[in-house]
Amino acid sequence: MTKNEFIFKLKSKLSNLPKEEVDERINFYIEMIDDRVEEGFTEEQAVVDIGPIDNIAEQIVSDIPLFKALKSKIKRNRAVKGWSLALLIIGSPVWFSLLISAFAVVLSLYVSLWAVVISLWAVVVSLAVSSGFGVVFGIVHAFKNFTVGLCYIGLGIACIGLTIFFYYGCLKITKWSAILIKKIVLSVKKKSIKGDE
Repeated sequence: MTKNEFIFKLKSKLSNLPKEEVDERINFYIEMIDDRVEEGFTEEQAVVDIGPIDNIAEQIVSDIPLFKALKSKIKRNRAVKGWSLALLIIGSPVWFSLLISAFAVVLSLYVSLWAVVISLWAVVVSLAVSSGFGVVFGIVHAFKNFTVGLCYIGLGIACIGLTIFFYYGCLKITKWSAILIKKIVLSVKKKSIKGDE
């Protein structure tokens, strides 16, 4: 595939994105191909070296903020006919309340997800603090009553183990939550961009 074919196909895959974003990305790939040609590659080799168009288009879509993608779609669909406007106005009590409800549900799910993650991290911090106090308290009590002091030290060491265990679990859950949110936003972005096609 030549540079012009590559650019044409990439532009067609990005046709629903904001024009300034597409132009910026296209210029980047034109420069990249030209640099490789200057290094001695043929145009075809340079295009192959860059990677598949589908992967590049998907990466570009994921890099563009959701707000810009939606704003671009709204601008494209701006021409509203008279009867459409009348239906929008008449139906506004219904669709506006549904829109607010959907926004509230999405926001509450988002906040709930991160509240669970924050709660798990609070457990990790409390276990870490408890382990420190348990060991110190055990050493202090060991001079008064050796058995009780040894129990506190044992509990402190157990809390250290639980802290380490829960720390890695919370790390995984935090990463999974971030990936889940990113995938949801990306899928919404893709559906809103591809809605016109």
